[in-house]
Amino acid sequence: MTADSVTELVDRLHREAEQDRPSEQTPDVGIVMGSDSDLETMMTGGRRPGAYDAFVEELGFEEQTDFETPPESRFTFETYVTSAHRTPDLMYAYAETAEARGIDVIIAGAGGKSADLPNMTASIAYPLPVIGVPVQEKSVDSVIGMPTGAPITAVDAGKSFNAALSAAQILAREHEELRNRLVAYHDALQEDVGTVSRDLHDGGTLEFSRE
Repeated sequence: MTADSVTELVDRLHREAEQDRPSEQTPDVGIVMGSDSDLETMMTGGRRPGAYDAFVEELGFEEQTDFETPPESRFTFETYVTSAHRTPDLMYAYAETAEARGIDVIIAGAGGKSADLPNMTASIAYPLPVIGVPVQEKSVDSVIGMPTGAPITAVDAGKSFNAALSAAQILAREHEELRNRLVAYHDALQEDVGTVSRDLHDGGTLEFSRE
């Protein structure tokens, strides 16, 4: 028996898939996770920045929370919890409808030793690219353990920030504006390292350590 809230979400996804909305009005990236306990790792990163930080703070994306009323930003993402073990119907519906709903790439994160959400999502959404995020170290083998012919791209444990950058790289092949944002972000990283290296060398280790 499927819970009412799950049924409502499944029906919503199928209704949205039937609308055939222009791509500029639909989310470019779909972010799914197995539990809301994964939210800190998947989105804000806790001790390290996450996918939300990469998309919003670095690349100028906006989160789309209403499919029929997109935000002003050209590049957007959406977020769902679609547990492979507790809500398989919702996971299947999300992956099955993603392409028809305008999603170009999915980021899927899960934790535990049986982190099946990224793999299952990749299988169902194929040929849509899926980037897997192992939420914990013990999730890595589960996420990357796909057989030949069933591809998934994955990042290291907890690094949803890199997953967001990879998703943006995929989109940037067709969007020059987004490519320019990625280049600007990378240039800023280089500038930061160069500044640190100069200050360390010119001021010496002791002076640099006091700052």
